[in-house]
Amino acid sequence: MKFEIIGDNLQMAKVDLDAGEGIYAEAGSMVNMSGSMTMDSQLKGGIISGLKRAVTGESIFLTRFTSRDAAGFASFAGTMPGKIFTVRVVPGDEFIAQKASFLCCEEGVELDIAFTAKIPAGLFGGSGFILQRMTGEGTVILHCCGDIIEKTLLPGEVVKVQTGLVVGFEDTVSYDITLAGGISTALFGGEGLFVTTLTGPGKVVLQSMNLAKIAAALIPYLPKPEIKVKPV
Repeated sequence: MKFEIIGDNLQMAKVDLDAGEGIYAEAGSMVNMSGSMTMDSQLKGGIISGLKRAVTGESIFLTRFTSRDAAGFASFAGTMPGKIFTVRVVPGDEFIAQKASFLCCEEGVELDIAFTAKIPAGLFGGSGFILQRMTGEGTVILHCCGDIIEKTLLPGEVVKVQTGLVVGFEDTVSYDITLAGGISTALFGGEGLFVTTLTGPGKVVLQSMNLAKIAAALIPYLPKPEIKVKPV
């Protein structure tokens, strides 16, 4: 499998497959494909795996794209303005990602769910209690909102992130929350009461924006419904 990420802030991933190769993608993410490609919906990993994906907000079925008789391509895009990036997983090296970030993966990758280890992190960390776990062997293509920062933390190194802006991290990274500061900072600093803390070692991927922040910024500019008063 070869891939190319096309575009700037509204990106798509073009995946080239040799004859007989296949790739699994989130349902509805396909943008275009060559005439040699075929697709069919499958329960990758069985019904239990499908139900686990539904818990994370993904579709129960994945779409398998196969180039049967000749080399071909298929392109995929996310549901938000932002960046597409790749993660390589190998046996013993897992990657944990936020819900709804999965775009597509090679056939050797297994998708599962992961739970936040601490209740406060699940309540206030911005990613919820349930995350996505990628295991097996192969390349995973993910998407996020806004721009991304990829950083490899040293053992014991800590990075603090505004809640909701963590895209994913290796399973060796510890995920938790902490108070943003004093009471006055929490009330008037504009950063919220908590920040997410990631402690190394391992790779982390952060995003500059999320859909909740975009929605909050647009609310003041949305047309307000007219209130009609019926005559008495």
